[in-house]
Amino acid sequence: MTDRTTYVTLTGVRRRGWTDSMVRDLLGSPDVQGRDPRRWSLTPVRLYLLVRVETVERTAEFAAASLLSKARSVAAGVYAERRRAAVLSAIRAEPIEVPLLPGPELERRAVRHRHLLGGARGPGGGEAGDAPPETEGLVRWQVSYLRHALSRYESLLDGLYGETGRADAGRLLRRRLYEAIAAAYPALARECRRRIAVER
Repeated sequence: MTDRTTYVTLTGVRRRGWTDSMVRDLLGSPDVQGRDPRRWSLTPVRLYLLVRVETVERTAEFAAASLLSKARSVAAGVYAERRRAAVLSAIRAEPIEVPLLPGPELERRAVRHRHLLGGARGPGGGEAGDAPPETEGLVRWQVSYLRHALSRYESLLDGLYGETGRADAGRLLRRRLYEAIAAAYPALARECRRRIAVER
């Protein structure tokens, strides 16, 4: 049985500041590889001799690779921030075109949209508790329908993968969409303001 106190797992090596490419290039193959008998997993356990890891960490090659890794990480962060700023600018500048429909047509489409989503058959219809009160429910359904009709603007978020950047951009986009709906349909403005407030 291997004495694990003298070995470090791949996860442990990563915690010490190694990247996968550094492990591949500087350490090479693991010293011990196999399945962990204590738990069922298809992923093999990879163990590296701690002495070997520490020896490589004292080399000039490791120092250079570590600096390069940090530089790449900083560059990736700078690129991500630039991309986030560009997307936020694009969202602020994008003209939002809300479809203008006569009142009865908007109501009809909103009810149909709600029905297609598995909701009630109309204001007051459907299962108990499914449909909101008559007027308020219809307003909510209309805003939901219009918001769905504007879903093509979600493509403005493409390329944003970081949690914070995407969340900020998503909030800004939804706020702009609700503001555009409120401007196009003043009767729906209160519900749009409510949804914007919920986002905050």
